[in-house]
Amino acid sequence: MQKVGIFWFNHDLRMDDNAALLRAASEVDKLICLYCVDTFSAGPGWQQPAKLGARRQDFLLESLQDLETQLGHYGQKLVVRMEPPLQAIAQLITVHNVSHLFSSKHVGSYENRIWNTLRKRYSMIEFAQSHTHTLFNPSQLPFTVEQLPGSFSKFRRLIEKMDLDAVISAPLDAPITLPPPALVADLAWQPLWQQHFSPSANEDMPAAMFKGGASAGEKHLTGYFAKNLASSYKQTRNGLDGMDYSTKFSPWLANGTLSPRRIVQQLQEYEARAGANDSTYWIFFELLWREYFQWYGHRHQQRLYAFSGINDSAPTTSFYPERFKKWCAGNTPYAIINACMKQLNVTGYLSNRGRQLVASCFVHELGLDWRHGAAYMEQQLVDFDVASNWGNWQYLAGVGADPRGHRRFDLQKQAQIYDPKNQFIQRWAGDQTLQPLDSVDAADWPI
Repeated sequence: MQKVGIFWFNHDLRMDDNAALLRAASEVDKLICLYCVDTFSAGPGWQQPAKLGARRQDFLLESLQDLETQLGHYGQKLVVRMEPPLQAIAQLITVHNVSHLFSSKHVGSYENRIWNTLRKRYSMIEFAQSHTHTLFNPSQLPFTVEQLPGSFSKFRRLIEKMDLDAVISAPLDAPITLPPPALVADLAWQPLWQQHFSPSANEDMPAAMFKGGASAGEKHLTGYFAKNLASSYKQTRNGLDGMDYSTKFSPWLANGTLSPRRIVQQLQEYEARAGANDSTYWIFFELLWREYFQWYGHRHQQRLYAFSGINDSAPTTSFYPERFKKWCAGNTPYAIINACMKQLNVTGYLSNRGRQLVASCFVHELGLDWRHGAAYMEQQLVDFDVASNWGNWQYLAGVGADPRGHRRFDLQKQAQIYDPKNQFIQRWAGDQTLQPLDSVDAADWPI
């Protein structure tokens, strides 16, 4: 009897360095390569996927198109379903007598709940997951996931005591072959996509900063290390605008079109060729920041979305609809914040420095519930990553892994340091939409 498998693509939209896909290729006779798009309508609760912003839609579409092309080289096809994965996978299991289900291990509690529900419902099927989104497997860490250090500094010190050249595995090659596809009766998925998503391109929008897909990610990775940018990264990384001040690996890392281990390999080759310094180390340092939040998400699961965070200490913030709307649109009293939010809304991207500033403003100056800010970023960011986004928002809100508590930035001082000539603010018209926080002052309310 033939073994029929489903490979559930999620945040691993690549053939390269994909241990889960390699396992699927070796264990079944026929394979259904599946991706489910259920993020066009957010469900109740913070753990549900958010509605996709226009730029994020485009990036995902390009990533799926590229994956479809790559699978075609293997004689395979990509089955894209515009429905929740629990529904789509259940239907495929029943119709095609599926014996195996494969996926990459996801950090999100929503995705894990689906996986666990399927395991309970279909106990006769073999389930297999592999870690493809991180530098390490759990067995390689110098502690259990449950014993994850409470701060990044402690995590980094423990990691750097290891022989990293030996511990970080070399990236795996793409499979040589894949099993043929099962005969799935499916409509062409791209017309269905257009029914659910409206195109973002119009005459007023600039060209996208990033092109989705593993091919584009590999091209960007190679191009970055072909220049000398890595040797001065630490000096430029706090920039606000442009492509060259930071690595810009994050969009492809986020949906798995680029492997973190492939980045480390390229970084090491660059250091061997051009020399290692503080800047090249800092690229690895920030990959470790990302790594920490991945295991933070695995460790804390639903607490990632809790108002009181992982410390069970609720902030003294609330929700003011008018302030929230002004923050989203870039119409606050703070020019640097306005510029950042307008950049985000147009490009789907925001610098690391910009993200810290808008989050600090959201919590401290606007007094808003941090979860609304995190959810808006989930909607808009091309490089949205569950663990990095929600973990960093907890950090800035003082309910996460920051041992110092609240990080409040002096916005005027930050603008003077990082935009001394006002070029960023002027480019994004941050000083042209200054508005008071509230349309009615408290003193004007009737007694």
